[in-house]
Amino acid sequence: MVVRKTVCLRRLGGNRGGELRVGRFFASPKVTAGKLVEGWADRTGETCAGRHILAIQDTSEVKFPTTAQRRRGLGPVKKGNAYGVLVHAMVAVDAASGSCLGLVGGDVWSRDGVNPMPHRQRPLADRESVRWVNTAQRAKQVLTSTAMVTVVADREADIYPAWGAVPEANFHMLGRAMSDRSLASGGTLFTAAAQFPVAGRRTIELRAHDPAHPKRTAVVELRYGGVEICRPRDEHDRGLPPTVRLRLVDVREINPPAGVEPLHWRLLSTHEIPDAAGAWQIVGWYQLRWVIEQLFRVMKSQGLQLEDSQLASAERLVKLAAAATKAACVDIQLTQGRDGTDQMPASNLFSEPEIQTLVVLGPTLEGTTGRQQNHHPMRSLAWAAWIIARLGGWNCYYKPPGPITFRRGMEQFYPIHRGRQLEMMLKRDVRTP
Repeated sequence: MVVRKTVCLRRLGGNRGGELRVGRFFASPKVTAGKLVEGWADRTGETCAGRHILAIQDTSEVKFPTTAQRRRGLGPVKKGNAYGVLVHAMVAVDAASGSCLGLVGGDVWSRDGVNPMPHRQRPLADRESVRWVNTAQRAKQVLTSTAMVTVVADREADIYPAWGAVPEANFHMLGRAMSDRSLASGGTLFTAAAQFPVAGRRTIELRAHDPAHPKRTAVVELRYGGVEICRPRDEHDRGLPPTVRLRLVDVREINPPAGVEPLHWRLLSTHEIPDAAGAWQIVGWYQLRWVIEQLFRVMKSQGLQLEDSQLASAERLVKLAAAATKAACVDIQLTQGRDGTDQMPASNLFSEPEIQTLVVLGPTLEGTTGRQQNHHPMRSLAWAAWIIARLGGWNCYYKPPGPITFRRGMEQFYPIHRGRQLEMMLKRDVRTP
């Protein structure tokens, strides 16, 4: 998928036989979405060792074309007016550099239908929102070697069980408030935010989300302070603490452009905020949510075109979505790794035999000028990305290589690698009398 930038079985297989092999893989009962998701975190923990990691999680709805006669077993998405699967993913992002270091965990599923019982009357274990807590708890197992973890999520993750059960020493949470919660001191969260004094003003960059929300800059005012939220009266789990102490950062746009909805973030966090610089740091970490949004874009419209798949059943589409999520993450890591900012090893993305091929191949791609030399440390991801980019036609001048160049390079690399493996196998197996 990374090489061919597609999830189409015909293109993945390369020929009729290959197409059938790929189809049998996704049809096999031994291949499950759970096992594929479990494999997302391979090597991620090792890569994150000693770092402050932003464990950013979000959910994306993947809509597939259907008709009333051909639902393929898919459940409702998009407020019930379409059918597809849901992908919940968590990515590990370096808090200092913003680089994606790999997937941590998540889930992929298709709904059975609409649950007739009201959401608030169900225990957390019977709600889809349990994914926010379960994935955060999974991060504690994968990211044990980190210096610190901050789980970052948007408004949908603003549920009291997450605030009350997930945080620990060096394991923090940061999210955007959705509910105007009651405070232990009286009043409500949103009222308290408006009463904090202005602590600064700054211009921030807002990345494009969709055609209706293009890239732009916004001048915002910053307010921050401590709050203590109360456990909701309808919370089923009475074992959760009655209150949770948090810090609230209010970011509000002033003088927005005409016709544009002004930005307003109310960010809750378990981090201590000693001063305005600490509050701006919280804002900066929250802005790195764009990494997981980019993951979903690469998985869908701007990359693998997952929503165009014609697989015949929901079970197979769920497996395909799980594999595509991993492929999209690898694509992002390869593009980001070209600069060597995080000094990640090539083993994050390449197997040892593939690295050996890169070692042999690299010197043949270097030119006579200094700019045409691979100056990155051998066996680093940046070193490997340089080689792949050269195979993709990059001349070491002008702008850095992008996703298209890397795609072309990977398409060139794998036939070379297979040819080298075949040569080595022949040398090993063939004996001269």
